[in-house]
Amino acid sequence: MFSPTMLAGAAVLFIAVAGHAGTPDLNGIWQAVGSAHWNVEPHVASAAPITESGALGAAPAGLGVVEGGWIPYRDHARTVRDDNFEHRTERDPAVNCYMPGVPRATYMPLPFQILQTPGHVFIAYEFAGASRTVHLDQPDLEAPASSWMGHSLGRWEGETLVVDVTDQVGETWLDRAGNHHSDALHVEERFTRTGPDHLLYEATLTDPNVYKRPWTLRLPLYRRIEPNVQLLDFRCVEFVEQLMYGHLTRQPEESQ
Repeated sequence: MFSPTMLAGAAVLFIAVAGHAGTPDLNGIWQAVGSAHWNVEPHVASAAPITESGALGAAPAGLGVVEGGWIPYRDHARTVRDDNFEHRTERDPAVNCYMPGVPRATYMPLPFQILQTPGHVFIAYEFAGASRTVHLDQPDLEAPASSWMGHSLGRWEGETLVVDVTDQVGETWLDRAGNHHSDALHVEERFTRTGPDHLLYEATLTDPNVYKRPWTLRLPLYRRIEPNVQLLDFRCVEFVEQLMYGHLTRQPEESQ
């Protein structure tokens, strides 16, 4: 687990060596702003699934980030998505603090940090302490096993960092609305600098088990520019212990 202090020190080292060979400098702490976390497709505002959370638990409306508007689901897969939505409070893996996967980790409402060297790009996420390494100098490197954050191989195409993400487990979701994929998912990410404090993020998702064709989501990322900005701890496991393991707690026996 990287502490904020360790990350800050690492950032200085990475910035010192990044930028060789004329590649853009992507170092920094970034965050998405918008409603993709709730639903990547267009959606109206909706009431909270838990009554007690009231207006603060409601989902905001959004125009969506999917190119063309809608995910091209196969018929059975859209039925699964609709059922996921109805049971999202208990089925969403992120509710249990599981790592969110790619691309969802990028647009969760928490920041993430990019640390860049000529051979690797390290991405640290505040949610659940998730992280991944993008290998730029090992194009034939195989994943040892499937994982929640997948296997990332990168390359530069001009000013754009292109990342192929494979070998993700099939359990991660794309958002709170139950949009999903299988373990056959292949994600091609594209990070493009559009200004000193902005990145254009694009992800093309291919999964013949779930989608009729590849499709792309697109959204801007904003650099956090506060003078003291850093990743903080969001170790959510302790927040869900009662939810996940409360049924294992020994209940006091009633007196006879």
